[in-house]
Amino acid sequence: MNPSNAAPTTLVLADDHAIVRMGFRLLLEGAGARILAEADSGEAAQQLMQTLDPDILVMDLSMPGCGGLAALERILARKPGQKVLIASAHADAITAERALKAGAAGYLCKRSPPDELLRAVQAVAAGQRYVDPEIAAALKRADRPEHPAEALTDKEFNVFLQLAQGRSVAEVAASFHLSPNTVGTHLYHIKQKLGVQNMAELAMAAVRSGLVEV
Repeated sequence: MNPSNAAPTTLVLADDHAIVRMGFRLLLEGAGARILAEADSGEAAQQLMQTLDPDILVMDLSMPGCGGLAALERILARKPGQKVLIASAHADAITAERALKAGAAGYLCKRSPPDELLRAVQAVAAGQRYVDPEIAAALKRADRPEHPAEALTDKEFNVFLQLAQGRSVAEVAASFHLSPNTVGTHLYHIKQKLGVQNMAELAMAAVRSGLVEV
């Protein structure tokens, strides 16, 4: 990954599955990188990034608390130049597009071959944008079917993902440091835009579009 005379690429890993972090660590360290720390939530990742200065943060999206998208926005608000590679199980173009629009330097699907992680890290470390080949193909398709979730604002989309994963309005409010009334307003607009009547239909809309794992 690094020329023999170059300093190793430094990374922070953020994923709520310890076995995934271990796999990433073994793969990256085997290629010459150095892992500075690991986090198991969006909040933990934010705390680490306040004190550490890695070349790259490799972060999942579906994590406890605020989740990866909100964490990404908060981290980049404090450190605009930070390179963040999203490594997610979500293979849909909608989520990838949201993450890239929010400032992620790259987006990798976890189901990709191990060598693809090394290619992604190498590209991002070199200042290039990386998009998983499968996602890149979907983003380029002119006939890509539009999902109603694309009409949501960034805040509404973050709230939508949390609620679709079964979290309550109160839990989402606590995660995003918002009042329950504000989350309730977001929920009202989400239902209007998605054309759903209740939480069950909202969750099914997320599952059908591949935004939530089942």
